Amino acid sequence: MKIQDFPDEIKNYLIPEHKGKLIYRCLKCSGEYSIENLLYTCPDCGQVLLIYDENFDLLKDIDGKTWHKIFDYRKMLKIPALKGIYLFHEFIGPVIPLDDIVYLGEGHTPVVEANKIMQEKAGIRFFFKNDGQNPSASFKDRGMASALSYINFLVKSSKISDVLAVCASTGDTSAAAALYASYLKPHIKSAVLLPHKKVTPQQLSQPLGSGASVFEIPGVFDDCMKVVENLAENYNVALLNSKNAWRILGQESYSYEIAQEFEYNMSDKVVVVPIGNAGNITAVMNGFIKFYNTGIIDTLPTIIGVQSEHANPVYKYYLEPDPEKRKFIPVTVRPSVAQAAMIGNPVSMPRVIMLVNHYNQTAGKQKVFFMEVSEQDIMDWELAANHNGHIACTHGGESLAGLVAARKMGIVQENETAIVDSTAHALKFAGFQEMYFENSFPREFGISPDPGLINKPVLMRPADLKKVPAPGKPLEDSDFQIFIQKVSEDIARKLNLKALK
Repeated sequence: MKIQDFPDEIKNYLIPEHKGKLIYRCLKCSGEYSIENLLYTCPDCGQVLLIYDENFDLLKDIDGKTWHKIFDYRKMLKIPALKGIYLFHEFIGPVIPLDDIVYLGEGHTPVVEANKIMQEKAGIRFFFKNDGQNPSASFKDRGMASALSYINFLVKSSKISDVLAVCASTGDTSAAAALYASYLKPHIKSAVLLPHKKVTPQQLSQPLGSGASVFEIPGVFDDCMKVVENLAENYNVALLNSKNAWRILGQESYSYEIAQEFEYNMSDKVVVVPIGNAGNITAVMNGFIKFYNTGIIDTLPTIIGVQSEHANPVYKYYLEPDPEKRKFIPVTVRPSVAQAAMIGNPVSMPRVIMLVNHYNQTAGKQKVFFMEVSEQDIMDWELAANHNGHIACTHGGESLAGLVAARKMGIVQENETAIVDSTAHALKFAGFQEMYFENSFPREFGISPDPGLINKPVLMRPADLKKVPAPGKPLEDSDFQIFIQKVSEDIARKLNLKALK
């Protein structure tokens, strides 16, 4: 749809004109720094940063209902830069020209309501937001679209050149970083560090296919992250983990899309996300706060962060009810099917602590909760969901298990509606499904398959069949007809099919 075809009162808003004045701000000492340099931690105290728009209050000059129309009408435009997460340009990257925005099809992922069976099992109406339908098959594309668009802007502005983008990953971050960096060749190249033997074959294949330099490191994600931090501190590289505040900006689009999907009505809504490195829950909270402060939504939804009992430092931190007595202690992770969330020392923990407090204060009551779930529940709920029409990954199973646990504890009420985050495509973690069906999980996972969820292929080769086809050796005439008839009869018996009269 072309701009001249829109209502007159909205035309002037469709192409973003807000002049943002973005700065880095330290969460600890409140130091402020220019965004003209790529910063990841405070130069003075070493704490992580968030990006703030000093002109943010100008967005409040537009009332909430007008913002609804801006976003809803803008969605009909055919301008590539505004098709993805930058539909919300004023809230994500108002210093980046539209011509510098990298759009590979990310954002606006489907929100699919669970069927009646699943809603009855969970005890609540809920939807999956399938972020595995992003280009690299995970939610990480949101942050990479933001981070790489900004780097692209710096390159085109001649502020930086010959960029090597580097990240540590449990799989999804590396896939997204390599994909977006490859689109910007030759100006940007990428290198990724992965924990050796801790990434699924599907995830390993993605950065390799995108042409990135891939390095496997002994240990777990936290060890890879320390190496990447050392590289960023001592060499001319661009760090692309969620320590990069531009990543957080891009992932805020998840909140904005949920608000738009539900007609900007967040009352009685619950948003459930896995925690991992804590960048996603940080972004979700910050995004909803921004929409609330500008009147786009008038209620902050409940947010539930979920961790496996095998990687649960955030959950443990909030077990202490007295904020003055809380002390963050990293944990040694154990093997988890929620592999991307197998992080014992989340980089964004300081952001979580600050934003949870801010979110609850803004809401006037506790609106952020944390749940711990077992590996068994993660797999069982993932497979139950996928048996009922979804494409949930293990992290989607983790989120759903957390929702069910919160429902049982009374944190979530029956009359509320939940939006459950499935962060990646189920095919990325197909190996865990295979282990479940084969009952071959190593003991440390603590998973015993439910026979009702096991599914295996059945070889149909009737015992009395003398001849069967083979590659390059087809059956002919009567032999082929006998084969078809006997196999059909066996399948019909297996499925209890009734013959046509």
